[in-house]
Amino acid sequence: MQYRRFGRTELSMPVFSCGGMRYQQTWDDAPLDVVEEANQQNLEATIRRALELGITHIETARGYGTSERQLGLVLPKLLAESVVDREGLIVQTKIAPHADAAVFVDHVEQSLERLNLDYVDLLGIHGINTHEHLWHAVRPGGCLEAARRLQAAGKARHVGFSTHGSTELILDAIRGDAHGGFDYVNLHWYYIFGRNWPAVEAATRRDMGVFIISPADKGGMLYKPPEKLVELCRPLHPLVFNCLFCLRRPEVHTLSLGASCPTDFDLQVSSLPLVAQMEELLPPVEARLRQAMVDAVGEAYADTHAHGLPPWEASPGYMNMPILLWLRGLALAYGMIEYGQMRYNLLGNGGHWFPGLNAANLDSLDPERLAQAVKESPFAGSIAGWLRETHELLGGAEVKRLSQS
Repeated sequence: MQYRRFGRTELSMPVFSCGGMRYQQTWDDAPLDVVEEANQQNLEATIRRALELGITHIETARGYGTSERQLGLVLPKLLAESVVDREGLIVQTKIAPHADAAVFVDHVEQSLERLNLDYVDLLGIHGINTHEHLWHAVRPGGCLEAARRLQAAGKARHVGFSTHGSTELILDAIRGDAHGGFDYVNLHWYYIFGRNWPAVEAATRRDMGVFIISPADKGGMLYKPPEKLVELCRPLHPLVFNCLFCLRRPEVHTLSLGASCPTDFDLQVSSLPLVAQMEELLPPVEARLRQAMVDAVGEAYADTHAHGLPPWEASPGYMNMPILLWLRGLALAYGMIEYGQMRYNLLGNGGHWFPGLNAANLDSLDPERLAQAVKESPFAGSIAGWLRETHELLGGAEVKRLSQS
């Protein structure tokens, strides 16, 4: 395993983290009575495998159903067996912000009890996806101030936040100085989704730890890539390519690896021996991916498809047009139909985690209003047709977030 300094926390962070949202028994906030023996054995085997590989960062959340409670059976056992010592283990849990900071504190205390730990190394304010969530965190007397009190009491070593929000919102959170600001951030950034790079750079300037969320799944469902993407990425597996692409940037400290079983680590960890060859291996693949996108949609679309488009809140039918046209490009250039269908059909079902609507109601909208909304786009005359094509290509059955399944 390789390790990087996790910003000002000074933690020695493995470049892969063991995410805790796929191996638990249920997404319901249920007691341990519901946990089947086979599931618990699998979870324990998964954590043991992570530690064998040197993945000493175990990441979970209160919102991950039975994950915390099940880890609370495993982590003390491994510590008692000296599989790992407490100073060598980095445990992160995440708690959603609340308008009442006292509720947030109660939830943190409950999470510590569930985890069977006296403290967590990383306490994340989970899902700062809107400015309302950010205000609940940073306002006087809010959740961040409460988290700092928990830190002073020895119940959390460092405090950060996780986000699926817009780049502008993430920048607002990173730049804030209230209550000392945040020590680290969990965010999305990978090859197919580069728009959060300014936030990564801003976090680096503040010496914050940078944790990349879900590069395997949200980064393109790369554990089962389409054949076209496989061909474009050769000789690398697309998931290995994406890992190397992220790790090439020293500003990135760790990538989440959401294992559901012990063997789920194998493919991503196979990228580590190739780190020394990144400058040789990555440019040809990046060039092919770029050319495939240009061939499919044109260079101007590839670079500027979102320019001049309104945010979803101001869009006719509340369509998230930048996301819709992004998914269209991925589908046409890389054959990422299944991924596109998954993300497209979350629109309208993903809440603040994936906001806005898809183009299902496009034909019921006033064409003049739509034309007025996109008039600043360099592709104003084409947008309606592209949205219709996207719906025909990717529309289908309702999809729910994993936590809603």
